[in-house]
Amino acid sequence: MIGKCEMKAIIMSCIFLLSFLMTGEVYSSGKKMEVLCSTFPVYQITRNVVQGNAAVKVELMLPPASGCPHDYSLTPKDMQKISRADILIINGLGMEEFMDTILGKANSRLRVVDSSAGIKNLLGNADGGQILTGHDKVKDHHHEGVNPHLFASPRMCGQLAMNIASALSKADPGGAETYNRNAKAYASKMNRLSDNFVSSVKMLKNRNIVTQHGVFDYLARDAGLDIVAVIESHPGQEPSASEMLSIIREVKRYKAGAVFYEPQYSSKVPQVIAKEAGIPSAILDPVATGPENAGLNYYEMVMMKNIETLKVTLGKK
Repeated sequence: MIGKCEMKAIIMSCIFLLSFLMTGEVYSSGKKMEVLCSTFPVYQITRNVVQGNAAVKVELMLPPASGCPHDYSLTPKDMQKISRADILIINGLGMEEFMDTILGKANSRLRVVDSSAGIKNLLGNADGGQILTGHDKVKDHHHEGVNPHLFASPRMCGQLAMNIASALSKADPGGAETYNRNAKAYASKMNRLSDNFVSSVKMLKNRNIVTQHGVFDYLARDAGLDIVAVIESHPGQEPSASEMLSIIREVKRYKAGAVFYEPQYSSKVPQVIAKEAGIPSAILDPVATGPENAGLNYYEMVMMKNIETLKVTLGKK
């Protein structure tokens, strides 16, 4: 016959097991699920997905002003963040190659979420000066050299949010309703923003543009812009004098309306190319970086400013 103490122990064990099944993880009392995001764009999307769930702590690994981490090296502080995280959400598509050999060593229990997993119609990277008119760069998901800059397109951001919500729901079933509701609302907001880009671009006098590197390829495809030349094959790697002359010839040949450069990189070369080609230059921000205290709507604010920049620089019909 089971005594009162044994019965109490059984009841407590059942409650503990139920808690585990509901949360997907066993945490010590008061411990939050710690979600680490590799880059600023992924961090901002994840914050929107988890808002309202006080049991989740979202942290950014790279400094918010780092930009695309193509040549980033992990610091001891980064390693500390990785070691205490429960989930790491990455951009994927090769963006975080600097982390490939260290994750298992730093935290064997870490769950890594690739926010780009399963997304179709990915684009390849473009070499500096390559002509991209016609958007014929679609490549297979596993093709080497795939373009990882999904975050610069609002429509792609909506898909990233849905992926992140799905992964978090598996790790924390108890928060699934919140994650999925927030992700659907965010995706709808991103689709409306994308529609705004499409309608605005249709009214432009000239849709042919030059970009600093391949960060805007998805935005251009979704919005209806034609990138006729890319200045840098690798971010921050300026073209040689002969390459610049070749780019200028292509810019003139395809009658580009403007050269756009990013606030994350030097504007010197893009401005020289624009001057030599006789066209304007302006900043177009992919929101690869942001302030420490960025609001949840920071992405939308910057993208709306980008729309106005396109209108002013390229002119209306």
